[in-house]
Amino acid sequence: MMERKLLMQRLQACNSALNDAALFLDTRPDDPMALAYYEKHQALLMKTQQEYVSRWGPISRGDHMAGERWRWTDEPWPWHNSGEVS
Repeated sequence: MMERKLLMQRLQACNSALNDAALFLDTRPDDPMALAYYEKHQALLMKTQQEYVSRWGPISRGDHMAGERWRWTDEPWPWHNSGEVS
């Protein structure tokens, strides 16, 4: 369970970094360091998301893989966790 939580925290950190970098790039679109930072975290996000989905199933409806059953509802919803606070 701890590994699952760590991957989710990494996903959240990558998303936060990407949002910040996107805001920065909105005002400085030609900054090569900012663009490299964004691309690095985008790749890390994709890798981490793929690992999470392959181990524990989808984290968004967009993670559905063609040909399988609809797994989006297999896991408990966040509010069904037993008092766990993330």
